[in-house]
Amino acid sequence: MSWWGWRTTGTGPTPRMPTRTAGRRREDDYMEALARLHLTVTRAYKVNTDINFEVFIHKVDGLSDDHKIETQRDIHQRANDDLADAGLEKIHLSFYLTSIYDHSIFEAFSKVVQKLIPQLPTLENLLNIFISNSGIEKAFLFDVVSKIYIATDSTPVDMQTYELCCDMIDVVIDISCIYGLKEDGAGTPYDKESTAIIKLNNTTVLYLKEVTKFLALVCFVREESFERKGLIDYNFHCFRKAIHEVFEVRMKVVKSRKVQNQLQKKKGTTPNGTPRVLL
Repeated sequence: MSWWGWRTTGTGPTPRMPTRTAGRRREDDYMEALARLHLTVTRAYKVNTDINFEVFIHKVDGLSDDHKIETQRDIHQRANDDLADAGLEKIHLSFYLTSIYDHSIFEAFSKVVQKLIPQLPTLENLLNIFISNSGIEKAFLFDVVSKIYIATDSTPVDMQTYELCCDMIDVVIDISCIYGLKEDGAGTPYDKESTAIIKLNNTTVLYLKEVTKFLALVCFVREESFERKGLIDYNFHCFRKAIHEVFEVRMKVVKSRKVQNQLQKKKGTTPNGTPRVLL
């Protein structure tokens, strides 16, 4: 996996100037970065043709929404044209607009990390079943430390919804660090008993539950649906059990492969069964 990112314009407001001059200045900002991107991609592709390339177009907070889209389209076109000229049309580049002043950087990393999770279709299917049987509007499976969501249901992701989930995780961890630890400081701010309910002023309820010591489920529920909290908790118990089973199967597969590789090394064969030849 390879990441590459660059800055566009500065964080301050875009200066007033003729459109042509402004466009030329923006292009100058990333022409050098495009050349370096092309060099990095071509070299990496020679080493591993199966590599995925995720490009972060960073520091876009100083651009208007229209200019963000225009810049991304221009960078995407130029990068692909350079690859086509080099005869590397098979290389696929994914582009993301990011900034540290909002949660776009976390959302971008979430999408990248999801590509590395072989169980993603299973996780999404479990979330779809959970929300459809519980009257839930939206659900995320979060990594608590990084605030990256490793899976969500099939409904579209809204940036404001995602930001609220991240803020909720921060509130839960901060309050737990103050009131959840023992007098001697023992314990952890996030454990199997961690749960939180936040009611918003638009008849929506945020509901957080611990799934594993690293993962949390954050849901958006209407107040009238949350009245059936017993049903939601029962369905969550089934969902949590299924999640544990998914990762247990994965661990067993990895362990089995390690044992198989060790046995093959002892027998003097390669992983595909052919005999090893000592030179």
